[in-house]
Amino acid sequence: MILVPDTSVVIDGRVTALIEQGEYRGATIIIPEAVFAELEAQANQGREIGFSGLAELQKLCRLKDEGLINLEYVGQRPRLDQVKLAGGGEIDSMIRDVAITHKATFITSDYVQAEVARAKGINVIFLRPEVTDNFSPLLIDEFFDENTFAVYLKERVAPYARKGNIRESRLATIRETPSTEHELRAIAQECLERAKRHPDGFVEVEMPGVTVSQIGSMRITTTRPPFSDGIEITIVRPTREVSFDSYNFAAALKERLNIGNGGMLIVGTPGSGKSTLEQNIATYLSGENYIVKTIESPRDLMVPDKITQYTALDGSIAATGEVLTLLRPDYVIFDEMRRSEELAVFADLRLSGIRVIGGLHARSAPDALIRLASLVDLNLIPQIVATVVFVKEGDITDLYSVSTVFGVPAALERIGDPQVRPIVRFTNIITGVIAAEAFRYEGEVTVTSGGGVHPAETVSAPAQSAKPQTKVVNAPAVAASAAAPAKEIADDDYDGDSDEGDENSLRTPPAVHSMPTYEVTEDNPAWLVLEKEIQKEISRFTEGEIVVRMINDTKAAVYIEDTDVPAAIGKAGKNIAAVVSKVGVGIDVRPLSDLPGREVSTPAASSVNQTGAFKIRSEKKQLALICPEYSGKIVDLFSGKEYLFTATVDARGEIHLARNSSIAMEMIRRYGAGEELKIRPVD
Repeated sequence: MILVPDTSVVIDGRVTALIEQGEYRGATIIIPEAVFAELEAQANQGREIGFSGLAELQKLCRLKDEGLINLEYVGQRPRLDQVKLAGGGEIDSMIRDVAITHKATFITSDYVQAEVARAKGINVIFLRPEVTDNFSPLLIDEFFDENTFAVYLKERVAPYARKGNIRESRLATIRETPSTEHELRAIAQECLERAKRHPDGFVEVEMPGVTVSQIGSMRITTTRPPFSDGIEITIVRPTREVSFDSYNFAAALKERLNIGNGGMLIVGTPGSGKSTLEQNIATYLSGENYIVKTIESPRDLMVPDKITQYTALDGSIAATGEVLTLLRPDYVIFDEMRRSEELAVFADLRLSGIRVIGGLHARSAPDALIRLASLVDLNLIPQIVATVVFVKEGDITDLYSVSTVFGVPAALERIGDPQVRPIVRFTNIITGVIAAEAFRYEGEVTVTSGGGVHPAETVSAPAQSAKPQTKVVNAPAVAASAAAPAKEIADDDYDGDSDEGDENSLRTPPAVHSMPTYEVTEDNPAWLVLEKEIQKEISRFTEGEIVVRMINDTKAAVYIEDTDVPAAIGKAGKNIAAVVSKVGVGIDVRPLSDLPGREVSTPAASSVNQTGAFKIRSEKKQLALICPEYSGKIVDLFSGKEYLFTATVDARGEIHLARNSSIAMEMIRRYGAGEELKIRPVD
């Protein structure tokens, strides 16, 4: 048997694994020079996949020396013009040509490669990506115990780890023997291969000198020369789940979230627990029936499948922000904003009406205000940020409201400057004390601490002997009376009415409300008319079933057949934009399979033997098998008498499969073919 592997199977180590299992022993393995050239180029750029592929070729050489296979190298190295066209498939074409010339079987784990090879009449072995939970332990597992949440490995240095938790941790040496380059290369290669095969794994960043991958809850960052002075691997994982209700001021934070008053910043130093709080907030909001999306680079928040996690689109966070404005989520969680571009996207999403929660590195409230003022125009800050949450050692230490006031800054009042000016103020929600102020002084933006002053103690000019209480007024009223006492324009003044008579410096927030349900009753005939109008307009572009559900007076969800979604949206959103313009209501286009409560029964459900019956619910990211009578049990799934797989039914009586997994796709295929699918408990 003659085999020609392409670069994809060489990189993931599948060829040698199959040979060692006895699959292709005695075969002739032909390695095209184009594969060597591609792997060499990747390795020269410091990419981990290049080293992984070269290690696989070295294994093939050892298997040849052991007499298990025959190994040949054929073909020519690609020319410069062919290398430039590699993205268009030029190198792949050279590899396929080798298989044609030698009448060999082509092995690949690249779906496009396999389809092109079949179209050319080549005999193809397509190795599907492995999706299994039965993985052997990783080499890095030996460095972890139940109290370890970070491990640091570097060549010529003894491995050490951070133990404890976010609130209390210590550095400890794991072993006395220093790590070697060979050991770290083996660990890096194994982590890369596992990230590609693990159902919850992926390679987030692959750049010259840096690889960032995610395996379950572990984030592995590998650096190598020339980026670093030696190979270094850092593995970070959460040590425990933190309940949202266990945080300080959790009730006050939930109130702010449900009010939805503007943007929110989660502020703290690196490693203080910002991301853990963000994922708790995301999970809470999703459970409250809000549509939640995340922007992460890398994607390491541990959130439910219902929440879609986005990263930089084609390397651009701004492009991701543009897509999210089309998706119209209720909340966007923006993890780790580091650059002005990312803060600009945060501001753009917020000003477009989307509620955004972002993470920002800062040591204190004044530091956070300084960072904001350096990246965003001062007058824009209260428009994009209404609440600041300060996190330290894994817990919430302070909550701040952000507002614009007209008065004398505390720092200038102390030196006798009487000029009234606009001030951006951070006020502690719990204590009512001013934490920080930002204002323009002699043409420059200045940020000072609040000095522990309560807003009620501030005055507009030293000439006023009384210390009037701060009042909330409309912006026009402030402009009309520059000599009035300091007046605060609060972001939670939703109704737009003047609050001149209020006695408190902060308004009482509106009652907490949850997101409206999709139930539409005869009590709201206007919604029924709008639904019919939207259905009529959408039907111009689609042929299948259309279900319209009003979410509120200004937003509707339209559920249509999956195949009709592109036509309904149109090129660059042209069709849906025309419908929105005509009906005057925002529209979310969603696949009909995402309609809440939409379920289908398997053929077994209508058979005489009901013991093996179950239902299938198709969701956006997963396939749910519903079998409440087997809650908490281990079951086998069959198609007729053919065994498919074994699974554990959760407490709710459901089995969840990733929608794009091979098992889920096989279930959908068999259901569509009308096969008798059934469940049998394991004895």
